Amino acid sequence: MTESVKENINVFWFLPTHGDGRYLGTAQGGRPVDLPYLQQVALAADNLGYYGVLIPTGKSCEDSWLVAAALAPITRRLRYLVAVRPGLQPPSLAARMAATLDRLSEGRLLINVVTGGDPVENKGDGIFLSHAERYEVTQEFLEVYQRLMKGEKVDFAGKHIRVEGAELLFPPVQENGPPLYFGGSSEEAIGIAANQIDTYLTWGEPLEQVAEKLAVVRQRAEQQGRKLNYGIRLHVIVRETEEEAWAAADRLISHLDEGTIAAAQKIFARMDSTGQKRMSALHGGSRDDLRIGPNLWAGVGLVRGGAGTALVGNPQQVAERILEYRQLGIDNFILSGYPHLEEAHRFAELVMPLLPLAQPLNPTARTVNTGPFGETIGGDKRPA
Repeated sequence: MTESVKENINVFWFLPTHGDGRYLGTAQGGRPVDLPYLQQVALAADNLGYYGVLIPTGKSCEDSWLVAAALAPITRRLRYLVAVRPGLQPPSLAARMAATLDRLSEGRLLINVVTGGDPVENKGDGIFLSHAERYEVTQEFLEVYQRLMKGEKVDFAGKHIRVEGAELLFPPVQENGPPLYFGGSSEEAIGIAANQIDTYLTWGEPLEQVAEKLAVVRQRAEQQGRKLNYGIRLHVIVRETEEEAWAAADRLISHLDEGTIAAAQKIFARMDSTGQKRMSALHGGSRDDLRIGPNLWAGVGLVRGGAGTALVGNPQQVAERILEYRQLGIDNFILSGYPHLEEAHRFAELVMPLLPLAQPLNPTARTVNTGPFGETIGGDKRPA
C-alpha cells in the first residue's frame, strides 16, 4: 500500500468564507464571517505553523482572490490556495491575476483549478456547458495559462478558447507560476490531472477507495512521463479523548432536521460532479450510519457540498489516520473544523506535534515569552 511516501507533509487550514459556527445547517451558534474574523483565522493559521489555507470558490462564498489579497499583507509565511475558474475567466486574465498576487504575496500563492460541478450555479455564471465540455475548456485553458506563466507569447486556437499574441508582461515570483492543484474523480478530470497538474486532490473517502483512485491517477501520470504530488481534503474533530470527539461530532449536527438534510441532498443530486456523487454515497442522505471507517465520519456531508467527511478522535488516533493516508503517497492535507478559529488551535496544539511537518511549527521567537508555558504561576514561576 506504500507509494512514494514523502519524508514530510504539508498541513493546510481553511478560510470559511461561506460561513462558520458551532452547528451545521442552522443559524444557532453561527457567527459573522467578516474581515476581522477572517483575519483572526488567517493569523492563527500563520502563527500556528500551517503551510497554507484553502479559500473556497462559488456563489456561496466571498471572492477568493479579494480575500487572499486582503489577508496576504498581514501574514508572514502562510500560503493561499486560490481558485481559477476555466470558462469563467479567460486564461490571460487569470494569468495576470495570479502573477500579480504572487508578486504581492512574495511567492505565497497556490492555484486551485476548479471546473464547477453544479449546472444551476454554472448557468447563473453564464456557463452553459456539459460536464465533458467543461473539461475540454479546462484543458485548453491550462495549455494557454501555463505557456503564459512560462513567459511565452501565445497564439492558440482551440474548440473553446482562442487567443492571439497573448503574453504576460510582469512575471510571477515562482518560476513557471504558482503550483497547480486540482481535484476530480471523473475520467476527464483524471486525464487533465495526469497531463497538466502538479498536485492531485481527493476528498476524504475511506482509505481503500482513496488508494484505488490514486493508483489510477498515478498510472495515468506515469504513462505521460509525469509524477504528481497528492493531497486530501478533510474536516477534523479532535479532542483529548475519543469520547469527547464523538460527542462533539454529534453536537455539530444536533440541530439538523430531516427537512434540512433532504433539501441539501436535493441540491447535491442535481450536480454532475462525480466526486460529489461519491461523497453523497458515503451516507445516502441518512444519519443512521455515519461512521464509515476507523475514525472517519460522514456527518458533515449531510448538508455541506464537496468535502463531507471528518477525522474524529483523540490526537493519537487522528494522527494515525493521517499517517495512513500518507502511506498512499499523500503529502498535502487540507483540513478544516467547526468553528474554524477554535479548531485550528485544537488541531495545531494536539495533533501537529505528532506529525512529520515540512514546515517547522515554531518560527524564530519574536517575544520574551517564548512558550508555550501557560500562564505564569502566582506571577512568579513558569509552569513546567
